[in-house]
Amino acid sequence: MSWGTELWDQFDNLEKHTQWGIDILEKYIKFVKERTEIELSYAKQLRNLSKKYQPKKNSKEEEEYRYTACQAFLSTLNEMNDYAGQHEVISENLSSQITAGLARYVQELKQERKSHFHDGRKAQQHIETCWKQLESSKRRFERDCKEAERAQQHFEKMDADINVTKADVEKARQQAQLRHQMAEDSKADYSSILQKFNHEQHEYYYTHIPTIFQQIQEMEERRIVRLGESMKTYAEVDRQVTPIIGKCLDGIVKAAEAIDQKNDSQLVIEAYKSGFEPPGDIEFEDYTQPMKRTVSENSLSNSRGEGKAEPKFGGKAKGKLWPFIKKNKGSTPEDFSNLPPEQRRKKLQQKVDEINRDIQKEVDQRDAITKMKDVYLKNPQMGDPASLDHKLTEVSQNIEKLRLEAQKFEAWLAEVEGRLPARGEQARRQSGLYDAQSTPPVNNCAQARESSPDGSYTEEQSQESAVKVPAMDFDDEFDDEEPLPAIGTCRALYTFDGQNEGTISVVEGETLYVIEEDKGDGWTRIRRSEDEEGYVPTSYVEVYLDKNAKVCVTAGEAGRTVSRVPRALPAAPHLSLL
Repeated sequence: MSWGTELWDQFDNLEKHTQWGIDILEKYIKFVKERTEIELSYAKQLRNLSKKYQPKKNSKEEEEYRYTACQAFLSTLNEMNDYAGQHEVISENLSSQITAGLARYVQELKQERKSHFHDGRKAQQHIETCWKQLESSKRRFERDCKEAERAQQHFEKMDADINVTKADVEKARQQAQLRHQMAEDSKADYSSILQKFNHEQHEYYYTHIPTIFQQIQEMEERRIVRLGESMKTYAEVDRQVTPIIGKCLDGIVKAAEAIDQKNDSQLVIEAYKSGFEPPGDIEFEDYTQPMKRTVSENSLSNSRGEGKAEPKFGGKAKGKLWPFIKKNKGSTPEDFSNLPPEQRRKKLQQKVDEINRDIQKEVDQRDAITKMKDVYLKNPQMGDPASLDHKLTEVSQNIEKLRLEAQKFEAWLAEVEGRLPARGEQARRQSGLYDAQSTPPVNNCAQARESSPDGSYTEEQSQESAVKVPAMDFDDEFDDEEPLPAIGTCRALYTFDGQNEGTISVVEGETLYVIEEDKGDGWTRIRRSEDEEGYVPTSYVEVYLDKNAKVCVTAGEAGRTVSRVPRALPAAPHLSLL
C-alpha cells in the first residue's frame, strides 16, 4: 500500500489532506493549551478558596480549631491546597511535554510538507515542458510532411505539362526533394523527442512521483503517530498525579474519621464550665409565721418585740434565681476575677504560660548579648563592650519585670486552685505582690460576680480604687422569718470592717456563731448576738461545725456554687492555707 502507486494522480487531494492533518494537530495543541489554562485557573481558585477559609492568626477563630471537627476541616483545607498543587503540576506537564513539543513539531512538519510538494510541482513542471516539446516537434513534423506532399504534387504537375520549360521542371523537382528532406528531418527530431518524453514520463510516474508521495505518506504517518503519542502523554500526565490526589483525598477521609464528637463535647465543657453548682431549691416563705409566734419561742424572737421587723440581712435568701439575672458588664480586670472559677483558672494559666515564654525570649536575648560582649572583650577591634551595657541592663530589667508579673499571676492562679501560700513573714512579703490591687478591704472589692443565662460572668467594678465603694443591696433580702439556728462557731482570722449593707464587722480573734455555711460565693453568714448578724468573707474566718469536724473553708476551697451574695470579696490581708 503506497500513495505513490495508488494515488499517483491525486497530487492536489494529497496536498489538501496533508494541510488538513496539520490543522488537526494545531487544533489539538489549542485544546491542550486551553486545558492547561483551565487547570491553572482551577488550581488558583482552589488555593484562594483554601486560603479564604484558613483561620486567621491570633484571632478567636483560631481557638475554634481545638475541636476535632474544625481540625478535620483545617486538614481538608490543607489537603485541598495540596490538591491544587497537583493541578498546577498537570498544567506544567501538559505545557512542557505536549504543547511546547507539538508546536515545534508543527513548524518542522510545515517545512517538510512544503519541501515535498515543491519537489512534486517541480517534477510536474518538467514533464509538462517535455510534453510541450513533443507537441511542438509533432506539429512541425506534420507540417513538413504536408509541405513535402504539396511540393511533390507540384513537381509532377510541372513535369506533365509540355508548355513548362525544362528549367521550371527542374526547379520544381529540387523543391520537392528539399521538402522531402525537411520532412525526414522533422520525423527524426519528432521520434527523438518522443522517446525522450516517454522516458521522462516513465520516470515521473514510476520514480519521481512515487518517491515524493511516499515521503509525504511517511510524513503524514509520523504526524498521526506523534498525535497518538501526545494523547497518551495527555492521559499519563493525569495518571502521574492520580496517586498524590488519591493521598489528598485519603487525608480528607482520615481527618473526617478522626472527628471525635465526645472529645468535642468535652472541649465545650472545658471552654464554658464555670465551676459553680446549680442553685438550690427556693424555700417556701411563710408570711403567716409572725401570726403564729408565741412567747415560748427563742430569745431572739422575744427580744425583737411584736412591732420590730427583722433586719433585711437576716433569714433565707430570696435571690436564689440570681444566676438568671443579667447585669451590665464592666471592663475585664487584670486578674480575670469577672470570670467563673474554672474559666478564670484557664485564663490565668494561659497568662502565666505567655509570660514564661516572654521571659525565655528575654533570657535568650540576654545570653546572646552576654556572648557578644565576651567576644568584644576578647577582640576589641570587633566592637566596644561598653556599648552593650545599656541593652543588657534593659533586658535584665525586662526579665525582672516579667518575673514579678509571673509571680503575681501565679499567686492568683494558686488562689483559684486553692494552693494559697503558708502564713508567715515570707507570705507577708509575698503579699506585697497584691499591693497594686489591695487597698483597704472594702475599697478593693474587685467586682460583683454573677453568672448570666448565656454562661458569661458579669462584674461590677468600683469606679476608682481610691474611692469608697458605694453600699449595694444584696440580691436577696431577708424575710421576717424566725432566726436561723447556729450550726457551729468560727474564729476571726483577720479584722474585717463590714461597711456594705448585709455585712458585719469582726475583730481578729473574735469568736462568733455560724448560722449559714459558705454556699460557694465566698461569704459565710454569722451571728454575734440576737440582733447582730451578717456576712463575712469565708477566707477571714476559721469555721468549726457542730458535727465534731473541724472544717477550714477558704475562698479557694469553698464549693463552686454561687449563692445569695453576688458581691466581690475583699482580698485577705494575708493569704494563708489553714
